[in-house]
Amino acid sequence: MSHIHEHKDDLIKRVRRIAGQVEAVERALETDADCAKTLHLVAAIRGAVNGLLEQFIDAHAREHVAHPDLSDEDRAQGVEDLLLAIRRYAK
Repeated sequence: MSHIHEHKDDLIKRVRRIAGQVEAVERALETDADCAKTLHLVAAIRGAVNGLLEQFIDAHAREHVAHPDLSDEDRAQGVEDLLLAIRRYAK
């Protein structure tokens, strides 16, 4: 998983930004903020999570599916892992 380690700091920053966005929704709910404002906050979270997921899918596909040094068995496992994650996301 060296590809995750290489981008660890960037990934942690993204996750912390998402956590901050979730906290903003919580504050909006606690303070009875306007529905439209809260809706926009939730939509922003979804966009941020989608961006994080895209980054992971891209890295996984490149490292565990398309990497030229992979064995056929490793490549097949990488595809299965990727498809499982996509199926879970699509639900």
